[in-house]
Amino acid sequence: MSAAKDAKGAKGSGRKAAQQAAEEAVAQESLREVYREIMSRAPEHDIDPTLDRVRRVLELLGDPQRAFRVVHLTGTNGKTSTARMVESLVREHGLRTGLFTSPHLTSVTERIQVDGEPLSAARFVEVFQDVAPYVGVADRESQEAGGPRLSFFEVLTVMAFAAFADAPVDVAVVEVGMGGFWDSTNVADGDVAVVTPVAVDHERWLGATVEEIATEKSGIIKARSTAVVAAQTEEADAVLRARAAEVGARLLREGVELEVAGRQLAVGGQMVDLRTPAGLYSGVFLPLHGAHQAHNALLALAAVEALLSGGGALEGPLVEAGFAGVTSPGRMELVRASPTVIADAAHNPHGAEALVATLDEAFDFRHLVGVVAIMADKDAEGLLAALEPTLAEIVVTRNSAPRSADPQDLAEVARDVFGEDRVHVAERLDEALQVAADLAERHDPVGSGLGTGVLVTGSVITVADARILLGRG
Repeated sequence: MSAAKDAKGAKGSGRKAAQQAAEEAVAQESLREVYREIMSRAPEHDIDPTLDRVRRVLELLGDPQRAFRVVHLTGTNGKTSTARMVESLVREHGLRTGLFTSPHLTSVTERIQVDGEPLSAARFVEVFQDVAPYVGVADRESQEAGGPRLSFFEVLTVMAFAAFADAPVDVAVVEVGMGGFWDSTNVADGDVAVVTPVAVDHERWLGATVEEIATEKSGIIKARSTAVVAAQTEEADAVLRARAAEVGARLLREGVELEVAGRQLAVGGQMVDLRTPAGLYSGVFLPLHGAHQAHNALLALAAVEALLSGGGALEGPLVEAGFAGVTSPGRMELVRASPTVIADAAHNPHGAEALVATLDEAFDFRHLVGVVAIMADKDAEGLLAALEPTLAEIVVTRNSAPRSADPQDLAEVARDVFGEDRVHVAERLDEALQVAADLAERHDPVGSGLGTGVLVTGSVITVADARILLGRG
């Protein structure tokens, strides 16, 4: 009798698994259809500077962005890692969280998370179907007035706020797509605004100087909010201080009210001491490498203090648990062990400098080969110059984005920086990875895997493509 029951149970489990697999296949196909529809719109880097279209859709939806508290993040580098830290700390305090970041590495569903998990394919499709009629109304109204339809990023912003309100979440951690004042996420009024280091990037859209870019990014600092600001250049600091004073925001600045008081290397990351106006948090383990991540952690901690305790101290065990659970895929990520392959999404000189400093501190490479694909509108020379001291050789290639720089054009710049003998060219990323692995292994004749490796960098898209090729997607 027992054996018969077991057989019946196994048969039932098999049918259930088959049904779930079929449902998931249907959901994935629906997700692909939705993604194609969203991708048919203007890309996220094609900005038409107005919040009117997103405001209109959200108005039709009942203003879901007002249903929860918001931590809003901008800056040039470090936004996503800092956002992930904020979300983890808030969730550790027992609150339900939403997280909106960009771009994604493997699936568009990664951009909208609830309680630390991306929306399922089925839920992503459901949210799109819920908002699509209202997006259609705003599209028609905009086009009748001579304007465009909502862009790719604007639709995703609407979806994120709708999903968060429906969950419902207590706190949404929202990363801008680009800029601040005119970024579609700025329809929400953040209780806390976080500004990571500001540098020159996206000049076509944000301005040619640090001052101009900081001015655009300062737009997320709202009246009576708290602004948590990383160490900045004098020009950016002046702009951000002026904005905080203008709107009456409380200002917490790294180097003034905030400090990374100490840090030490540790297995799998680092131990950090973080000082805020509420006190010193000592010996906190952060499972991420690099001084820049310690500074990101400081911003995250100050932001969560401001949000949850009005600037008072948080409980040490909750802070430790929140940071211990942080991950940041595509940021100094070990994606293969033999040969060692590290992927990092540095896409501008400032990010590349942080990457090089982290490699020098946390790894001991004798012969590191770079695989680099960069967007055509980026500062290729500046990025490559920052990488040059740490790379023995470089393989330039292209990623899957239409904006990816032509490998031959990139090779010309690379030869000026590295010299002819250190530069290799591959038209496809899979070829580039193989060339780089072969070059690394030539300098590891006994196959020990020690001291040699491959670094994949230059763009989030480059890292995303490589992760998929290497089985991490």
